This record gives sequence, structure tokens and C-alpha cells, in this order.
Amino acid sequence: MVIIKTEQEIEMMRKAGQLLASVHKEIGKMIKPGISTYEIDQFVEEYLKKHGATPEQKGYYGYPYATCASINDEICHGFPRKTSLKDGDIVTIDMVVNLDGWLADSAWSYSVGNISDEAQKLLDVTKKALYIGIEKAIIGNRIGDISHAIQSYVESEGFAVVRDFVGHGIGKNMHEDPQVPHFGRPGRGLRLMEGMVLTIEPMVNVGKYNCTIDDNQWTARTIDGKLSAQYEHTLAITKGGPLILTEQEEVK
Repeated sequence: MVIIKTEQEIEMMRKAGQLLASVHKEIGKMIKPGISTYEIDQFVEEYLKKHGATPEQKGYYGYPYATCASINDEICHGFPRKTSLKDGDIVTIDMVVNLDGWLADSAWSYSVGNISDEAQKLLDVTKKALYIGIEKAIIGNRIGDISHAIQSYVESEGFAVVRDFVGHGIGKNMHEDPQVPHFGRPGRGLRLMEGMVLTIEPMVNVGKYNCTIDDNQWTARTIDGKLSAQYEHTLAITKGGPLILTEQEEVK
């Protein structure tokens, strides 16, 4: 069941989203060779606590950390670790913020030091794919219009869209209806309505779209060991078009 949000509820989610965006801005300053994703995770937990919020995924089905930190060939749900990031790595930090009972979800991929041209193109294409999908998130369109726009662009650039993980509705719960795949046919799926709040979160691989799951039963990685990146926003469907609740550029 899709839960439609009121303007007041969307505003509460926007506050959570602004806080989350501010965390990503801080992480962007921290990312460099020598720092560990465990240090970043500890920073995020303390930052949220200082601002009266909590990391929603900590404890979710037993997940033990405040963030997911996925490095290089890890697609998503990577565990933060004490091993230092090194020059040339890429890392995706994903988190869900709970502020006063309302949630916001955003992942961002970061370059560590000097990265390869291939890695830079992957980051650029994945980020642009997110915004191409968001452009289709308007009243009257269907979920498949978002999905198709993302897939078409990513594949035109020679990369592959992950099939095993999708965007979703969000509100007081982390995962609500509807699901938002990043591949598919236009004109299919649920019609978008004012008051829906969704995540769009394309995960893009250099090689094949297939994944494997590590022994920890969480971390997904590319089946061929090639790089993967992800960018994600939480957004509301409004009369004025898609309202990005986690937009970093709005942070003062």
C-alpha cells in the first residue's frame, strides 16, 4: 500500500533530508587516503546524535552499523572497516536518518585521492543517471518511466544497471511501497501521484550487472570484480515537480 504524505509530513522528511545532506557534505571533506570507513561510521553516529537524530539502519534486521560503506567492487551494504582507504579507491556511503520519527535516505559515491579515468566516468554517469531518473518523477508518469530513463542512459554509456536492488517508498518506515527499479519499460508500473515520497538510487557497474553476496549475508559485490557506484536521493512528488529532500546544494 502506498502511503501518501501531507505537506506537513513532507516538510518533516525534508528536515531529516537536510540533516542527512549535511552529513554527506562533511564526509566529502573527510574522504582521503588513510581514513577508514569505520572512522566515518563513528563520525556519522556522533554527528546524528549531536543533532537529535539516529541512524535508522543500525539494528535493522541485525545490521550493526550506522552506515553502509561499499568500496570498489562492492555494490551496496558494505560493512564499515578499520582498513584504511587508499589512493584510487571509490567508496559509497549510504545512510538512513531518523529525525523525530521521519526518515530520509541517501547514498553518495566518493573518489579517494586520484582515481582512474574509468572510475571517474562511472561516478559521473551514475550521478547523472540519478538526476535523469528524478526528472521523470512527476505526477502522471509511471514508475517505469523513471526506470527506463535510467537504464537507457547508463547502457548508452557502456555500463550496466544492477537489477537486484531497487528504490522504494519511504516515510516513517525505511521501505514502503512502491518499489522503484532502475531498469524496465516506459509506461509501465504504478502511476505517480502527489504526496508520494520515493528513493531513486541507481547502482551502476562497469562490468556485468550480476552480484554475489558475501558470507556476512549483507554485502553485495559485482560478480566479475569490476567497480560499482551508487547515488541516491529521497524525493517527494509535488505539483511543482520532484522535490529532492536530500539535495546537498540546499545545505547552507
